[in-house]
Amino acid sequence: MEWRAEGILLNVRRHGEHAAILDLFTKDLGRHMGVLKGGASRKMAPLLQPGAQLDATWRARLDAHLGAYSVDLIRGRAAEAMDDRLSLAGLSAVCALLSFALPERHAYPGLYARTLALLDGLGADRWPEAYLTWELALLEETGFGLDLSACAVTGATQGLAYVSPRTGRAVSAAGAGEWADRLLPLPGALMGLAGGDPVEVVAGLRTTGHFLTDRLAPALGEKPLPPARQRLVDLIALRAQPRST
Repeated sequence: MEWRAEGILLNVRRHGEHAAILDLFTKDLGRHMGVLKGGASRKMAPLLQPGAQLDATWRARLDAHLGAYSVDLIRGRAAEAMDDRLSLAGLSAVCALLSFALPERHAYPGLYARTLALLDGLGADRWPEAYLTWELALLEETGFGLDLSACAVTGATQGLAYVSPRTGRAVSAAGAGEWADRLLPLPGALMGLAGGDPVEVVAGLRTTGHFLTDRLAPALGEKPLPPARQRLVDLIALRAQPRST
């Protein structure tokens, strides 16, 4: 068995004395593991950083085997992000969430394209908004997408103000009634209306965070959400605070 594909390196862990297991996210093959001989060497360490774009060849005697990788570096993003805390935190969060949330060997071509665009846009002024949109896409692809098209109670498409924490459907202020305090807020950022306001983005991340933590994570066996995600949210929130003069 053999294939060759371009992919985003999500994670590297040592395997034995000299090898490493690579967790690679590809367009048509999804997340795919493999052993790289010499991957634990000092020479390879600068190349095998999360977020790196690799040209990878995978070989195995049987498809069910872990298999072996040979790789060439196309682009190393970690070094590019090193001088910006937000970019570095964003790179870590994206890779950690994909490795956490996606099953192995299931293709997600749409999510792969979104991820590639998101990582290539690191450092852009409104990158946190793009990241929030990416989290919505991740929830959608994993079966926990939000339906913000109309109120779940009245069917109205105007005046939407809340999200049901159970179903992920929008609820209008009129439809919420006495249940309003049990619902999650629906900030404009989740509707693509942040307008560059980081406070709106942080509010949106709190809502998506509920579905990642309370819906997606339990479905994966109660694994805790990667801390890298919260570190990114905290950094975005810190930058959203007004600066004292």
